[in-house]
Amino acid sequence: MLKEIPKIKPDAFVFLGDLVGYGPNPNEVINKVRKIKHMFLVRGNHDKVASEIEGSDYFNMIAERAIRWTAKKVSMENKKFIKNMPKGPLLIKNEITIFHGSFFDEDYYIMNPYDALLNIQSSPTNISFFGHTHQPIIYKYSPNNDFEIMTLKSGKNRISIPLDKNSMYLINPGSIGQPRDKDSRISFMTYDTKTMQLNYYRFRYPFLKTAAKIKKQKLPPFLGDRLSKGV
Repeated sequence: MLKEIPKIKPDAFVFLGDLVGYGPNPNEVINKVRKIKHMFLVRGNHDKVASEIEGSDYFNMIAERAIRWTAKKVSMENKKFIKNMPKGPLLIKNEITIFHGSFFDEDYYIMNPYDALLNIQSSPTNISFFGHTHQPIIYKYSPNNDFEIMTLKSGKNRISIPLDKNSMYLINPGSIGQPRDKDSRISFMTYDTKTMQLNYYRFRYPFLKTAAKIKKQKLPPFLGDRLSKGV
């Protein structure tokens, strides 16, 4: 993603939570993000547990094992950084609302139309972005009460999606580190607040190298295996 940025030239970056949690290079990831200027970000549930804001009792066995390893690996300076990440929802310039899980609960998974519509109607802005599910999707609520869902399946590296200024949207850009829509390519988006143009990007990356690092660190093998399947 960072290699593509010079071509895209964004004015600002938006991060939707979970800098760490499953990967073998938590410090390197945090260090890269800390160097990015003009960054708006909210914390994720893995960030909270890794920085010891809360415990990992509700994590499954694989996630708990990974986050315990991560918490030990992360430097004190980087742990302080993720501990101080803002809690969502966060309003950006009165134009965009961002949160990790949902508008009401940063740990909640939006996985169905009812929850999506409730979040759209509760947001103070027409455009909201969320993370947590690792699955790219667009929910659209029109003035005539029509509700649409776009799952964004495409083999292209980029698709452009014009948004309607009179409609409300809840958008998940997917995941750079661990896509879960059965597509192994990284997933991210750009949004132009003036033209209301959304660009959806997918790029291949050497996930086998990441899987090898995961194995070397003796993290659960599943965390490496899932990268090639996008699950």
